[in-house]
Amino acid sequence: QAQLAESGGGSVSAGDSLRLSCVDSGGAFSDQTMGWFRQTPGKDREFVATITWSGEIRYSASLPGRFTISRDNAKNAVYLEMNNLKPDDTAVYYCAATQWRARGVPSRTNDFPFWGQGTQVTVST
Repeated sequence: QAQLAESGGGSVSAGDSLRLSCVDSGGAFSDQTMGWFRQTPGKDREFVATITWSGEIRYSASLPGRFTISRDNAKNAVYLEMNNLKPDDTAVYYCAATQWRARGVPSRTNDFPFWGQGTQVTVST
C-alpha cells in the first residue's frame, strides 16, 4: 500500500519556479501510476498531471507547458516542476497513487485510492 509524503511547497512570487517532490514509502513504487492534483478552499480537487508506471504522461489541458511531471523509480519519487507560476496556481498540491492497469491515463480523483497529506503552494503578485 502506497504511503505518500509531499514536500517542496512554499511561498513564491509570480514568475518563479518550484519543484514538488513526493516519496512513496509503501513499496512497489515502480508498479504505481502517480498523479498530482491541487485544491483551493471551496473547490473540487483539480487534476494537474499523471505519469503511469510505464512512463506515459498526461497533463491538464488548462496547464499547457508550464508544469512537468517526472519520476525516479530508484528513489521511489515523483516530481512536479512548476515554472512561471501565477497567483491562480495557489493551492494545496496533492500526490496520489494507483495500481492502474486499465487503458488510458487516469486523471480523476476516484482513479487514485492513495493520497498524501498535501503541500501548500502560495504565489503572490
